[in-house]
Amino acid sequence: MPPPLDPRLAPGFKARPWWWEEAEPPDRDNVMPDRAAVAIVGGGYAGLSAALTLRRLGHQVVVLDAERIGWGASSRNGGMVSGGLKVAGADLDRNHGRERAQSIVEAAAASFPFIEETIAREGIACDYVRCGRYVGAWSPGHWDAMAARVDFLARLTGLPAEMVPKSRQREFLGSDLYCGGMKAAATSSLHPGKYARGLAAAAERAGALLVDEVRVQGIAREGSGFRLATTRGALRADAVLVATNGYSLDRRGTALPWLARRLVPLNSYIIATEELPPGMIDRLFPGRRMISDTKRILNYFRPSPDGRRVLWGGRASFRAATAEETALRLHDTMVECFPELKHVRLTHAWTGFVAFTFDGLPHIGVQDGVHYAAGCQGSGVAMATWLGHNAAMKIAGAANERFALDGLSFPTRPFYEGNPNWLLPFIGSWYRIRDHMDRMAA
Repeated sequence: MPPPLDPRLAPGFKARPWWWEEAEPPDRDNVMPDRAAVAIVGGGYAGLSAALTLRRLGHQVVVLDAERIGWGASSRNGGMVSGGLKVAGADLDRNHGRERAQSIVEAAAASFPFIEETIAREGIACDYVRCGRYVGAWSPGHWDAMAARVDFLARLTGLPAEMVPKSRQREFLGSDLYCGGMKAAATSSLHPGKYARGLAAAAERAGALLVDEVRVQGIAREGSGFRLATTRGALRADAVLVATNGYSLDRRGTALPWLARRLVPLNSYIIATEELPPGMIDRLFPGRRMISDTKRILNYFRPSPDGRRVLWGGRASFRAATAEETALRLHDTMVECFPELKHVRLTHAWTGFVAFTFDGLPHIGVQDGVHYAAGCQGSGVAMATWLGHNAAMKIAGAANERFALDGLSFPTRPFYEGNPNWLLPFIGSWYRIRDHMDRMAA
């Protein structure tokens, strides 16, 4: 007899993305060709954006994905669209010099207007709203650190940003958990599943061939081009772009091991509540902004696009764990912020990989002739779209100037092969201690 369902889980609870209820990645029965002008490995936002740009420039393109097109983080993320603000937080001046650092942050910030232009130009119906964001400060020290950068972020994005004291927090978030925070206008929301499907449809309309369930197991030089070894045989291409991001390392076959060694894949976990009573969402999310916080083990949360549920995400585990195992942990964290949700049940829970880099920056570039685009630091909706476009411009030889995130030194660590699982539990424990210390210091 199966164990009784935890009362925090609704009958019919599903361990799959809530986004898929309206926009599950479709099955395609397209046949992989024997050759292509450009082969793109990875059918997420970056690969699809690159395919769209290359087709607009007249290049024949095939996109390969080991699962279904859009199956990975592109249809699993929280649907928060930011303008490269994480890049602006990196220690760029010291590592790259003042002038280069400024170019990097400006290039990252340009991802925000680019995704807005892409959605409008291609007519992608994905519930896009420029709603803004509220970043909750976990401690007074975190508030002070944000305050030191708020004017810079406003100048960088060209949109307002301001600090909010705790006394005014309820104007922006229906919770007293945080020590005030920052309100930033340069953030939007969308339905990531619909955006992934819409971007794929735009690439197909432009003439790109999208092929599901083809795992690329290696890429080798062959004459003036490349030979891709896949689970469906060989594909020859004049140029190759690898855009696998958090899914770059796989024991069943890794397309570009050099890239996998420079990415740190982390699971991010999300839950969706059952539908809430009328009016509750607007009490919890005044203005229906996107919310994140400054914890090292961060939380990010938002109202669903239909305004009926809470979607809550975070780094619920630094060990290999299923969505079911972490769902209740996320529920407890959500209730810490919103006590009135204590008896609200969960209908969905899911997980997916995001990719971090050792230098905190996204990258495009070329290694042994193979192009790559990766490393969005968990904020890839706009950034991945932007990286794919710029990688495509480079492949096509159409860029008017060098992209500031192109060709940067791309560090790894000695003996690191792309699998951080042995180290992550220690990092997670240290982060929890630091978060606790920061809170206690308040």
